[in-house]
Amino acid sequence: MATKLVKKKSSLAFWMQRVIEECDRVSVAFAPDAVHDLRVALRRCCSIADGVRTIDPDPTWRAMKKLGKGLFRKLGELRDVHVMQDWIHHLDRQGDPVTGTLLQFVAARETQQQQEALQALHEFDRKQWERWSRSLPRRMARFRQGSLVFRHLALERWTEAYRLHRQTLRSASQVGFHRLRIGLKRFRYIVENFLPLQHAAWSDDLKQVQDLLGEVHDLDVLGSVAARASVFPDAEARSRWQQRIHEERAQRIEAYRKKMMGKDSLWQVWRAGLPNPKEIKSAALLRLKLWASLLDPDFKHSMHVSRLALQLYDGLATNEKPSESRPRDRAILGIAALLHDVGRSKDEKGHHKTSYRMIRRLSPPLGWSGQDLLTAGVVARYHRGALPGAGQKVVQGLSLSQRKDISRLAGILRLANAFDASRDGRIERLEVKSQNGFLLIAAQGYSPRDRNAETIAAARHLLETVYRRPVMVRPMRVARAKAGAKDF
Repeated sequence: MATKLVKKKSSLAFWMQRVIEECDRVSVAFAPDAVHDLRVALRRCCSIADGVRTIDPDPTWRAMKKLGKGLFRKLGELRDVHVMQDWIHHLDRQGDPVTGTLLQFVAARETQQQQEALQALHEFDRKQWERWSRSLPRRMARFRQGSLVFRHLALERWTEAYRLHRQTLRSASQVGFHRLRIGLKRFRYIVENFLPLQHAAWSDDLKQVQDLLGEVHDLDVLGSVAARASVFPDAEARSRWQQRIHEERAQRIEAYRKKMMGKDSLWQVWRAGLPNPKEIKSAALLRLKLWASLLDPDFKHSMHVSRLALQLYDGLATNEKPSESRPRDRAILGIAALLHDVGRSKDEKGHHKTSYRMIRRLSPPLGWSGQDLLTAGVVARYHRGALPGAGQKVVQGLSLSQRKDISRLAGILRLANAFDASRDGRIERLEVKSQNGFLLIAAQGYSPRDRNAETIAAARHLLETVYRRPVMVRPMRVARAKAGAKDF
């Protein structure tokens, strides 16, 4: 029974419905608890959307997050007022006249923020939200919680948050701690929403550390507001309040340091539960593959083209200089092949150009550089259509060596794509050999009398240009292929 309840409370459907319920409650009176609860529900929905949209290209996730975040921010300004009131009471010393003046100043802000929050609540499109509360949970059901994809995404967020941690401890600036708080939030949300096992083990520590940084931020906001409020009767009163704020802030920063520094820090505990270095590249590949599968109307074809392209690459590599065969190029070719038809989700005509633009806009997953992903996009762009040339905008600014690499990989992808032009997977295996100045390709399932033979013949041209040798395609005898012999 308890397990079912936990599952329900961790689901997108639960939190989206909770938003509607909390909207009704908060509209009666903007009580601090009601505002907080609505923000929690909105935050859970928006953070789920933010995580899923890194792997699912459906624009509805972005739209849902945008709608929820608009209301969340307006309520956040009101929530800041409630938190400041709590801190003023906490920092009060009996008989301090500044306390009452500060509370009056903040109370005036509360009235204004309530009016703005009420306006945002009226503008919130509840009918659209309710429609999404039915459709998005169904879409999310295709993604498995705790999978390598989500653990990789959590590692990506951990890496960014840890970078901010190291940077902040060097500078100790308010801006640094604010950015660290946001970075740690983003890591926590992925764990909270998508990694149930890790969340069960880490939730208490994550919340405690997040609370410490949140309180540092609250004190910074209070200090800034108090400084602008002109409520201090003299310098001594101002200094007294600044000292109280500084002491409370310093206590929390020290508590954060104790938990988060050293070899046994929580950073290292969390890192140990995420993908190891050997898993990072395969996880990044899996994320890109999943993204493409949700766009490409015939992803089975793209997977087959990727297999054929890598067979061609490996066969050609045996006939190249070792310096011309690099693992990086092989990985780029594999990704370019998997992603080359994502543009067909928009329009069939000119889809190769659309694919390039879509890949170019992707944020590279951890384990891939922006340059490598961009190169894969350029290679995918030239799987059909015009040949890559120095005068084309896509390759402008690239060095001669880079253009040569792109032409070589694009030539391989063009030919691999042509081998499955019928999209039936009939040609299953390719082998390459250099002989008498020719590049000979044996293709299992190929026939020179096949209707695709002309397409394959045309697709050889770029590869012939790159290697400066004719390319010949011949059938591979199935019986000899099974025996391990090559048809040369």
